[in-house]
Amino acid sequence: MSRRRKIYEGKAKDLYEGPEPGTLVQHFKDDATAGNAEKHAILDGKGVINNRISEHIFSHLNAIGVGTHFIKRLNMREQLIREVEIIPVEVVVRNIAAGTLAKRLGLDEGTPLPRSIVEFYYKNDALGDPMVSDEHITAFGWANPQEIDEMMALAIRVNDFLSGLFLGAGIKLVDFKIECGRLYENDMMRIILADEISPDSCRLWDMKSDEKLDKDRFRRDLGGVIDAYQEVARRLGVLQENDPVPTGGPRLVKG
Repeated sequence: MSRRRKIYEGKAKDLYEGPEPGTLVQHFKDDATAGNAEKHAILDGKGVINNRISEHIFSHLNAIGVGTHFIKRLNMREQLIREVEIIPVEVVVRNIAAGTLAKRLGLDEGTPLPRSIVEFYYKNDALGDPMVSDEHITAFGWANPQEIDEMMALAIRVNDFLSGLFLGAGIKLVDFKIECGRLYENDMMRIILADEISPDSCRLWDMKSDEKLDKDRFRRDLGGVIDAYQEVARRLGVLQENDPVPTGGPRLVKG
């Protein structure tokens, strides 16, 4: 395999230069982290499953006119994506109280929220990704007011789509996070969806039992992480019922 230059190394994904200008190769790893990487493990097959789930979701979003960085899946662990300028703000959409929101406001986990709530977090692992307001975002120049509006509108549209998608699979969409990027095309710039959407970035509960089918199984030492991710993939039709847990697959050569 030809050597490709690594552009970025993340906790769960690496980015490599793509075959054409303006493209990158996104490589999904088996690494699982929590607490800003204080907890770390290798879960064989996680990257393969997340690649397939994210491909499935991003392909559907592209089809309904939601702009994303996704172009196509290349193989078991890799996607071809558009190169974007990542805005250093995570956008979190919450439908049901869970995680830090439940702790912060003293709510019982599982409490339905009066309406979907959108929150912003500054992407900075050293600081623990602190929650920030619109004022912080504009004051420090991370995004302007119009871009914030576009990110919020994008997040709500994605929430509407995902809620229906997972509902049809018997899954509650508790909350999720997205990242956005600036895509420059000629003299035009637009905000599009980047990163991934998978059980790593969503809280997903079984509709009947409230069993957790997401990264909380790793965060809270519940076990069965790969089984849960695989269950999500099967319910979405990404994997067939009798398919084994996908492991292995091509791994990029470090540049």
